[in-house]
Formats: sequence, structure tokens, C-alpha cells
Amino acid sequence: MVPQSRHHRVAVSLVALACVTGLGATVPDPADESIKQFLAQDDTQPAYRAIRHLEAENGNRKGWMDATTEYSPDTGFRYQITAEGGSGYIRSKVLKAVLDGELAVIAQGETRRSSLEPANYKFQPNGIDSDGLANVLLSPRRKERVLVSGMMALNTTDGALVRLQGRLAKSPSFWIKNVDIVRSYERIHGAVVPVALKSNAQVRFLGDATLRMTYAYSEIDGRPFEAAR
Repeated sequence: MVPQSRHHRVAVSLVALACVTGLGATVPDPADESIKQFLAQDDTQPAYRAIRHLEAENGNRKGWMDATTEYSPDTGFRYQITAEGGSGYIRSKVLKAVLDGELAVIAQGETRRSSLEPANYKFQPNGIDSDGLANVLLSPRRKERVLVSGMMALNTTDGALVRLQGRLAKSPSFWIKNVDIVRSYERIHGAVVPVALKSNAQVRFLGDATLRMTYAYSEIDGRPFEAAR
């Protein structure tokens, strides 16, 4: 057998090390499986009935509103304000505008353009956080006000969406910019639905504004039940 030179042995060792390093780099991120589970689910909006509580403030102006909201594939989205108080400006320009904006998006058939799917986003697994949730970085494929640049957190058991947070990819108007949101989800009667929304934004000439909205469901997919929250 021809003896190997020291330089040859070093070269072989470096090649072996490179191969081991390459293998390590291909180890899948633990969030990969959760992404696959999430994308395999039907994200169709279920029919529902819920009471929403909205409140917002901008400077020393504060307002709140309660509204009964309904959605079904046949009739679309509807709402009825049942109680309100505080600043009239906040109620009309912020709280009612939020509900009207949702009404317009659904009526114009834009919900598919905002859904969390590969046609709208690039998904990058980002490990498991301290709460045991799979973190996924979201990169919008277009600059649109219905898309979010940020991340989502998924349940590692079934890939269900738990939280969506980030900044709107495009400001909704000239007057409002830098809109940051955190939307929380829960599985209720088998359907994953939003249960809370927090938002911060900058309003030109008026400073920072905050919005909070919670959902109390009484019916999902035609099945009535006691309000969950």
C-alpha cells in the first residue's frame, strides 16, 4: 500500500469535514412539518355569528363600539352596531372604518388575495419558540394593504394558526402608515378563527393610534353555542 503524505491526509480530512458540515446544513428546521400541516388545511372562512368589541385611542381621544357581526358564503359579511361611546371621531373614522373595510374586502372578493398561502407569501421556518410554537417568517409577494410582513406562530401538533403578527406590506391610506398588528387565533368547535386583534399605527399630523378588537362567537358553521369569550 502506498503511504499517504501528510498533505494528502489533511486534504482528505478537510473534504470529510465539508461533507459533515453540508449534511448538518440540510437538517430540516423543526417548523417545516408545521408549515406542511398548515398549508394542507382548508382555510375557507367558516360561517359565523359573533359579537365584537372594538376600542381605539389617539392622543386624548378614545372610543369604543360593540357590534353583532355575521358572515356566510351566501350572504357575505354584515354588521350591526349595538352600543358605542366615547369620541365620535374615533368611532366613525377608526372603529366603523375597520368594519367597513372588512365589508369591502369580502364584497369585492379580495379575501383570497390576503390568505396565508404560497400565492401570496414566501414561508421560511424559524424554529420553535419558548412557548413550544413553530415560528414561520412571512415575506409578502406583493406590496398590498391586505398582506403582512412578519411572522406567524403555529401549533406543532396540528399546524393550526395561533398568532399572526407584523406590519402591513402597504399603508392603507395616505393618512395612516406603519400599521403593526397582532392577531390571535383559537380552534373553536373544530374551526380556527380569530379571537383578538391589536394594532398600532401612525396617523399623519395626529400621532400614534391604537386599536383593540375581541370576538365572542355564538355560532360557527350553523352550530350555536354559548359565547366562547
